Amino acid sequence: MRLHICAIGRLRAGPERALIDDYLNRFDRAGRALSLGPCSEHEVDDRKATTPAAQARLLERALPAGAIVIALDERGDKADSRGFAQMLAARRDSGCGDLAFVIGGADGLEPEFRNRAQGLLSFGPMVWPHALARVMLSEQIYRAATILAGSPYHRD
Repeated sequence: MRLHICAIGRLRAGPERALIDDYLNRFDRAGRALSLGPCSEHEVDDRKATTPAAQARLLERALPAGAIVIALDERGDKADSRGFAQMLAARRDSGCGDLAFVIGGADGLEPEFRNRAQGLLSFGPMVWPHALARVMLSEQIYRAATILAGSPYHRD
């Protein structure tokens, strides 16, 4: 199952970019034996779309055809790392070819776009900068692969 992170905004070189690249490279290696990966990023330029409605149209175009969409949203389900790993495994085992995680802009996702998503995921009630949300998502994707592989990276 291929994973995708579709996000509003482009990250420049810096610590967040380095962390995301590191975690996604680790995931690509760890996930291969689990039929997970690779994980691709699709960045939507927020200068071309300044409203949630305009951003939703660009996000729709960035999504792979037929992908299952999980939107990151503060109103979403809160999962622990094991639950997140189990969700990935269940989607993979059900035959899902592409799973896309979507991160909206500063004003969030357009409600209609968010409501069409097959799932909502929250990192808690706090609001996180978009760059950090991408880092956290990338790390959890890697952590999920290590959990499914039985690696000691994750400790309960």
